[in-house]
Amino acid sequence: MPNTPPLEPRKIASQSRSRATVDALVEATARILVKEGFERASTNRIAAEAGVSIGSLYQYFPTKEALVASVIERHKNEMMAILREALAKVFSWPLRRGVRELVTVMIRAHRVDPELHRVLVEQIPRTGRLAEVEAFERESLSLVRTYLEAHRHELRPLDLDIAAFVCVSSVEAVTHGMVLRHPELLAKDKLDASVEEVSRLVMRYLT
Repeated sequence: MPNTPPLEPRKIASQSRSRATVDALVEATARILVKEGFERASTNRIAAEAGVSIGSLYQYFPTKEALVASVIERHKNEMMAILREALAKVFSWPLRRGVRELVTVMIRAHRVDPELHRVLVEQIPRTGRLAEVEAFERESLSLVRTYLEAHRHELRPLDLDIAAFVCVSSVEAVTHGMVLRHPELLAKDKLDASVEEVSRLVMRYLT
């Protein structure tokens, strides 16, 4: 069985200068993944793109897989922050309005850098980050279930655990498909209609 390359950073950046170096390396890794793909990425190429020495890179990251893992971690945290903020915003809104806003927010979040999203989805198994993705999914399900619980009076009789799973999985699958395979459905002239149809899908299921 092949050895798994180290995926954790060598050390955590604590000072502003070192944090800036780590940020530059992670951002450079993301750019190279999009432009050249995982196979062609190398620590030397990433260091050059970030404008730092290869020695500085290895102070913080033992392998390119560790850099990719950090890109995945940052992307996951950004997506989770967007979901938390959106759910807090719509928590007291009527269900139909809240669902439409949540669908809009998730589609827009995935549209920010669709090519990076595609690459990271492909690389998650390679970097051994499936457990973190599962943790992200568990938190997403918990947040959505809490939202549905608060709006139970607007729902048909449902098992909320199942309902949260169906809603999260459906929106995620449709959004991924649009962003990664059918971006024409998210063009300016179709975006509102796409949001409306996904929102209708969720509302018809819930009510």
